[in-house]
Amino acid sequence: MKRTILLLIITLTATAAFAATWADGMYFAQEDGFSRTGWKYNVTLTVRNGRITEAVWNGTNIAGDMDKVSLSESGNYPMVARGGAQSDWHVQAGQSEAYLLRTQDPTQIAYSSDEGHTDAISGVSIHVVEFFSLAEKALAAGPVARGPYRDGYFQAEEAQFSANSGWKYIAQFTVVNGSVVQVNWNGVHKDGGDTKKQVSMAGNYPMVANGGAMADWHVQGDKVEAFFLANGTSAPDAISGASIKYGSLYSLAGQALRRR
Repeated sequence: MKRTILLLIITLTATAAFAATWADGMYFAQEDGFSRTGWKYNVTLTVRNGRITEAVWNGTNIAGDMDKVSLSESGNYPMVARGGAQSDWHVQAGQSEAYLLRTQDPTQIAYSSDEGHTDAISGVSIHVVEFFSLAEKALAAGPVARGPYRDGYFQAEEAQFSANSGWKYIAQFTVVNGSVVQVNWNGVHKDGGDTKKQVSMAGNYPMVANGGAMADWHVQGDKVEAFFLANGTSAPDAISGASIKYGSLYSLAGQALRRR
């Protein structure tokens, strides 16, 4: 009798977990910062009739390259050719996405290493903890409000390098459900090398030490990006915590983003 009751409780618990649903809409989450390899991952989920029907795992790079899926699909992230992997990154990411669609629960994944690898998904050797953690974070945050822009990844760059500084600005935008949910504002130099963010983060663009600025460029840039995401595409007169010129971000947004 006790065993029967126990089995009934387990069955009801499992049924309740499987029946968990979310509000219809599109969900998004991204990592707080770039990793040591230069990537910042993000996840977009679509929920229809209470179930996850689409999942997209992607990433942006501090070097200002194309998004990670596009980079892998184009053959410029050759995990198979150069690293001997069983399949390239976008293929393994797709298999991870398919696993979530089957389980409908980002917490139902067992990791086999401290780095977040798993044996649960056949054919996947990359670490997947970023995907499932961000999927959980996205669902907890709720659906993204509908906005006016076309969905996707968009990039724009200035036409010319500055004659004075040698920099020109670039910006990448992620749009989900018509709303800009991610922006990566950066600069590239006419002589090549690291991006402006990388140079600043390495301490080689010392605005504070040499110029007495309130913060170095990448720190102020983070504040500009956050303000942009919170307040939209109209350029403000001032942004708290930022004394750098930020008009290029708003100009690039005008170039990159298109109304639906």
